[in-house]
Amino acid sequence: MPNTVDIKRAVVLLSGGLDSATVLAMARDAGCECHCLSVDYGQRHRCELEAARRVAAQFGAASHRTVSVDLRAIGGSALTAEIDVPKHRDERVMQADIPVTYVPARNMVFLSIAVGMAEVVGAGDVYVGVNAVDYSGYPDCRPEFIEAFARAAALGTKAGVEGEGVGIRMPLVELSKAEIIRAGTGLGVDYGLTVSCYDPDGEGLACGSCDSCVLRRRGFEAAGVDDPTRYRQGAM
Repeated sequence: MPNTVDIKRAVVLLSGGLDSATVLAMARDAGCECHCLSVDYGQRHRCELEAARRVAAQFGAASHRTVSVDLRAIGGSALTAEIDVPKHRDERVMQADIPVTYVPARNMVFLSIAVGMAEVVGAGDVYVGVNAVDYSGYPDCRPEFIEAFARAAALGTKAGVEGEGVGIRMPLVELSKAEIIRAGTGLGVDYGLTVSCYDPDGEGLACGSCDSCVLRRRGFEAAGVDDPTRYRQGAM
């Protein structure tokens, strides 16, 4: 599907979490026709996929696709193998090393699929929700990685060889969780639709104590915004 001068298309990687919902709102605010991409990779917290559908619907995405990639086949992460999710960790501890919730090659795989989808729908950009809080611990959230991937994509795609290629946009990269929440709130994001927990129960209720829950809760507190997260009884 070729691009036209009057339509600016973007592919938005949409996990269903707080960050990706904000990125979708930003892409739409930038005037993009948004085509959302979610990935069912065998993650422990698969309820995020339903959250992604809710968020895509809220913002009237032009399309929303879910692609299946079985990363449980290689495991190596608390999100894709029978490894306990860390709980009640201090933020300084979270940032001290690469956590067991890191999924090997996940963002490399996701971005590759997103760039391929961008070529198909005629999108000039891929939006991804990497940010400063995550990239201190997750190597595939670092801006250096995203920039290197963009260069590789320009060399390895038809769009890159024949035209300007596909840009990788990371509008949250320098923002704290509080800043992300304030920005999303201003753009109308309903964070009650989102799921961030790494270890939710069968009903999708958040544990309140995994790294993602801790950072999310502190973000709402610092932003001065009411936390709409649904926690399970006795959480935290």
